[in-house]
Amino acid sequence: MSKALEYIKSHELAWQPSFNGELGGGLSGYRGALIVEEGKALSPDRKLPPKIQAKQVILISDEESIKFFACELESFHHFAPMFEKYKSFLSQDGLYLLFVTDLEGNGTFEYEGIGFSAYMLDESSVWNELIELADLDKGDMKKLSADEKIATLYEELLGCDLKEESKTYDEMCAMIGESSKQIMGAV
Repeated sequence: MSKALEYIKSHELAWQPSFNGELGGGLSGYRGALIVEEGKALSPDRKLPPKIQAKQVILISDEESIKFFACELESFHHFAPMFEKYKSFLSQDGLYLLFVTDLEGNGTFEYEGIGFSAYMLDESSVWNELIELADLDKGDMKKLSADEKIATLYEELLGCDLKEESKTYDEMCAMIGESSKQIMGAV
């Protein structure tokens, strides 16, 4: 198992995972949410939901580091605490994508020597955005197993130019606005 996934497991940072396992070729994958800041403990065995979480996470790691990471953040303000919690597993050659509901523009930036591309997220999901960026057919993807879906998506994204206009971290922070994500449901 990868050191990143061992860390997540030993610190109880996984939140509602839908996949956590081997992908083959020395890679492991995770799909679900990750806790950034825990919720209040009501008792020794009961906690409120996380105060801050990286939602819709798709993570691929080798034994040492996270090779691919994509997630939804409710606010770009949540980036720095998320980075702090998981930075020991990030590398300069990783592919890291953020989909943020309160950004008013896209950009590629560097933070402590690690590159990230951040995109506005309106009404879609991280998975759908990634499928579109990779130019994959949803019908073909539905025929694959959970691990095959993640591995296929990763392989396709490696061949894509996912960089946006280069910005500084401060310029990214200046693009924080109101959340644009629409809650869908019964009317």
